[in-house]
Amino acid sequence: MKNYEIKRATLDEKETLSNLLQFYIYDFSEFIDIQIEDNGKFGEYPLNEYWTDCSRFPYLIALNEKIAGFVLVKWINRDEDDSYFSIAEFFIMKRFRRSGLGKQVAKDIFHMHKGPWEVYQIDSNEPAQHFWKKTIEEYTGGKFTERIEIGRKTQVFVS
Repeated sequence: MKNYEIKRATLDEKETLSNLLQFYIYDFSEFIDIQIEDNGKFGEYPLNEYWTDCSRFPYLIALNEKIAGFVLVKWINRDEDDSYFSIAEFFIMKRFRRSGLGKQVAKDIFHMHKGPWEVYQIDSNEPAQHFWKKTIEEYTGGKFTERIEIGRKTQVFVS
């Protein structure tokens, strides 16, 4: 995949990210029960903390200098022995899916944030389960574990 960039989103780009989240939530509404509000939009995603909390990382993805998606990464620190990176949200616009862009971006994000990871998908989102398992298997050379819990699957690995 050529000519793509993963760029840390600035506060000035918050509106762009917020707008992209509407498309993401629309796509995700296939898998969860969520309704649009009276104004025709989905509710606002809590984005502010991505610029006020140093354990959150917002990224915009560009392909050929045009916006193609975003990634929201969180560092979750439950206690000394239970800290890890997690993909909070991951979105590639439909026209760029199945091109390899998502897989390459995911691998690059793992490389950018070295350490323990947990990536989970809800049970009803089978396409995401397939994508993440295959991507993480390739990235780690099969060195990951998968945890199956009520309502979700989680891949655990170290980058």
